[in-house]
Amino acid sequence: MNWCRYRFHTRWDLPAAPGDVYAALERVQDYPLWWPQVREVASADGRSGVARFRSFLPYDLVVGAREVRRDPGAGALEIRMTGDLDGWARWTVGAAPAGTCAVYDQEVEVRRPLMRRFAVPGRPFFVLNHTLMMRAGRRGLAGRLAAPDRS
Repeated sequence: MNWCRYRFHTRWDLPAAPGDVYAALERVQDYPLWWPQVREVASADGRSGVARFRSFLPYDLVVGAREVRRDPGAGALEIRMTGDLDGWARWTVGAAPAGTCAVYDQEVEVRRPLMRRFAVPGRPFFVLNHTLMMRAGRRGLAGRLAAPDRS
């Protein structure tokens, strides 16, 4: 087993229309406004850029991201990542009985040297770190979608 590889699958049920959720998720530059752990997003050309994350553990992750799929009809947004994390991430947005189901899938290999050094003993903490980040992101997006003025 490669202890530096991670596969995540997260489901967010949101009380909003799928189109609104998709629109919010495709505006990556706005993530720091509603997702506390997304500290910074800098777009290079509208299809690629750099993002900096920091969750519960006291370290930043910096990744370069390049859009590989943007398909509103299928509700899909997918990126390729390089840097501290190497791999891909995908949002899939669809209708659900109470509004929208947004599914986040990610497969990455950690490249950050300190995380690689502590891959085995740190793994449960790294997974928890991701879980807490995703939980806060769901709360943040739900709050943003419920706000009367989302601009």
